[in-house]
Amino acid sequence: MKKSLSIMLVLLFTIGFASLASAHVTVQPNEAPAGSYQVFTVRVPSEKDAATTQVKVAIPDGVNVSRFEPKADWTYEIEKGAEDKFVSVTWKAKGSGLGATEFGEFRMQGKVADDAKELVWKAYQTYSDGEVVEWTGAADSDKPASVTTVTAAVGDGHGGGHGVSGTDSAESASDDAGRDVLTLSLAIAGLAAGVLALLIALFRKRA
Repeated sequence: MKKSLSIMLVLLFTIGFASLASAHVTVQPNEAPAGSYQVFTVRVPSEKDAATTQVKVAIPDGVNVSRFEPKADWTYEIEKGAEDKFVSVTWKAKGSGLGATEFGEFRMQGKVADDAKELVWKAYQTYSDGEVVEWTGAADSDKPASVTTVTAAVGDGHGGGHGVSGTDSAESASDDAGRDVLTLSLAIAGLAAGVLALLIALFRKRA
């Protein structure tokens, strides 16, 4: 009985922490047609007790970003490269930033290059304690960079991709974020229930 409870507790902790570890900085959409105009959404979850106070995203060569959506309580700075092309954007919190149970979304608009194959978004997340998490690795790494796969061009390129407008793309990203938060909440709830069951079993055994 004691061995079974120990195994159950280990499994619950493993599931819970796996769900926590799966949350990372991503850029939506996951796919976009070549030559299309897109609204790109940078989704940033906080993964520790310290708040996220700054997010820097390197803009891939295969996309020409031209506009940024204002976000309350945050400022942004743009870095330009050759021919005044935007090569990075850094959002900085005016206040406390994103807390441990929060996430934020930052949007920008741009056109995918006609010859692009994929867009690799390298991101740098800064916490209030000074730690900088670099989301720049390969897909199978602990801290992967988000990747947008570029598909064949569709129509005149003015849509949001696969017949989805930029607004619909942003709404879809918000729905995905809601699902991510729900998954995380269920994992934490399951972990808490497992710990409670273990405590009850131990108290009954002592009684």
